Amino acid sequence: MTGNGSFEPIIVGFTCNWCSYRAADSAGMARTKYAPNVYLIRLMCSGRVDPQFILKAFADGADGVLITGCHPGDCHYVEQNYKTLRRFTLLKETLKALGIEEGRVKLIWASAAEGMILANEIDIMVTEVKALGPLGWKAMAWKPESEDSEFLLAGLARASAGGE
Repeated sequence: MTGNGSFEPIIVGFTCNWCSYRAADSAGMARTKYAPNVYLIRLMCSGRVDPQFILKAFADGADGVLITGCHPGDCHYVEQNYKTLRRFTLLKETLKALGIEEGRVKLIWASAAEGMILANEIDIMVTEVKALGPLGWKAMAWKPESEDSEFLLAGLARASAGGE
């Protein structure tokens, strides 16, 4: 929260080194302004984003998570962004079962030349997460509270490991 009491979300962004991280860099070089609420973490590929990274970000206080990568068909690692898409689809269902709103996690494809598009998508996500309010997992010291939650998380881990 800021001094005036308005909520400012914390969003963790996992970005592909080859495309979307460079898009963020090009937005910066073009002096394109976008919400400072996103903390970018550069990975070699969006395919490297394990669903446990997202759950850890939420558990450590993030209100939203952004995953960005190369457009499908343009991945430096051939088909890893398709793996990202499969994991993202499974993750959304798991988060829904855990009571996490769909708008708290977003997947964006952005090439290195699409800095303006990425900046706009970041602003949109920040606005959407502000409307949802704080997630509050860190304050609750969240842990799976039921066998159902543990079953869902184990299933997500097994499913996301497949096809690697």
